[in-house]
Amino acid sequence: MRRRIARRLTRVVRLLVLPITALVVWQVAADLQLVNTVLLPPPSRLASAALRTLRSGELLGHLHVSFVRILYANAIAIAAGVPLGIFMGLYRPFEEVVDGFLNLLRPVPPIAWIPLAILWFGIGESAVVFITLLAAFFAVLLNTFAGVRNVDRSLIRAALSLGASRRILILRVVLPATLPSIFTGIRIALGVSWGSIVAGELVAATSGLGFMITFYREVLRTDLILVGMVSIAVAGLLMDRALRWLERKLLPWRVGLQLR
Repeated sequence: MRRRIARRLTRVVRLLVLPITALVVWQVAADLQLVNTVLLPPPSRLASAALRTLRSGELLGHLHVSFVRILYANAIAIAAGVPLGIFMGLYRPFEEVVDGFLNLLRPVPPIAWIPLAILWFGIGESAVVFITLLAAFFAVLLNTFAGVRNVDRSLIRAALSLGASRRILILRVVLPATLPSIFTGIRIALGVSWGSIVAGELVAATSGLGFMITFYREVLRTDLILVGMVSIAVAGLLMDRALRWLERKLLPWRVGLQLR
């Protein structure tokens, strides 16, 4: 028990040492007037601004809106990207049919779709979800496809030799072996989703953290701009940690290389 507690404390210290050091250096530089505090407010001012927006409910409201949009977009991306990636990995003719079309769309950044999204869906929820979906979909698809192609062929041959049907082969062999790659794709998708949703909310929404950042940029409230940016960073970190915890629970057999 003591060793476990010591390991957790060590992990927490390692996680916090760099952020705390950066905040201390930032605050000292502001106190010594080494930086322009109008353009780069000190952490103390950010903390007071964050408390005000939390008490008023403004920050939590914008965060909730962005969070719901992230969930919608990633749920659709997973529901579409995982089956498509599995079929592309298993059936080469199917891959050859859809691969060219997908590779034409993939290099187009989600930001480039904003004008069309506004024309198709208008200003609001659907346009932002569509932009975020495009960013998340390809991350899930490509990692699923790579996971299927990297399945150990000996597992396939062993299952076939035992008389496994195609359905059993996919559900009991291919899918479990691909799950680590799928989780990696979802983690990447969540990361890029925050970047794309902010870009979408900058011009295609009237709420959300991206809208909040744009609004306070127009009135030169740098402290509240940074509050919005920090909120995105914290929300993204917490979602990634939650997904890693879920991965450990669902895939306890997955073992990674660690150098101590």
